[in-house]
Amino acid sequence: MQIIVDIGNTDAVFGLYDQTSWQHIWRTPAQREETAESYESRLRLWLLEASIPLSAIKTTVLSSVVPGLTPTMRAMLAELFGYAPIVVGPGIYPLLPIEIIRPHEIGADLVANALAAYTRYQRNCVVVDFGTALTFTTVSGDGKIVGVAIAPGLRTAIRSLFANTAQLPEVPIEVPASALGTSTTHAIQAGIILGYEGLVRSLLERIKSELNGDCIAVATGGLSGRIPSLRNVFVDIVPSLTLEGVRLIGQFVAASTV
Repeated sequence: MQIIVDIGNTDAVFGLYDQTSWQHIWRTPAQREETAESYESRLRLWLLEASIPLSAIKTTVLSSVVPGLTPTMRAMLAELFGYAPIVVGPGIYPLLPIEIIRPHEIGADLVANALAAYTRYQRNCVVVDFGTALTFTTVSGDGKIVGVAIAPGLRTAIRSLFANTAQLPEVPIEVPASALGTSTTHAIQAGIILGYEGLVRSLLERIKSELNGDCIAVATGGLSGRIPSLRNVFVDIVPSLTLEGVRLIGQFVAASTV
């Protein structure tokens, strides 16, 4: 069995994989001030509740876009399981079957998304990741990351509006019935939720046009299903796609050391 860890700006996601499928996926806030001991206690409890002994975990893989948390999580995994995790980063990218532009700039999560999409579809594909940031990672059918677009995520946009205005509240991420807001909450939902629907559709159309129409799109991320009207633009909605990509990275690295 494997433990796969994906640390994002909002959550740290832990996945338990048993060589054929995901058995459990656990999510906890990515708190920079938390100690390794705190995360270790949480992971021990999850494994205990799942009746999984520590000795059953043969591989751990860590991906992080939060540099301040990376050493903490690396140390926790090494201490808990008795061996160092595979850590996703530029040093191991040459072992992967995809070509990565600007490897020291691109986020580990975007590399994982690209690898998972390339492995799954083997054709031009845009991965739209609905997370803290809204990212569009395009990978070609021959395995090259050809470009990325980044915008604030849905929750980030709502919180930014709440934090930077005197009278606008933080509102739930729900699709309003109309673009004509009849209350403050409704107005914010109309502007952001419906506005993001247009953003995603427009940017996907632009990307596909630049690839001469030969491209599919897949959605991932914790908020990937929150705008139902976008479902028809995606061939798949796979919330765990990033985690799957991190697992595949670990698989390629492990195979290269055999």
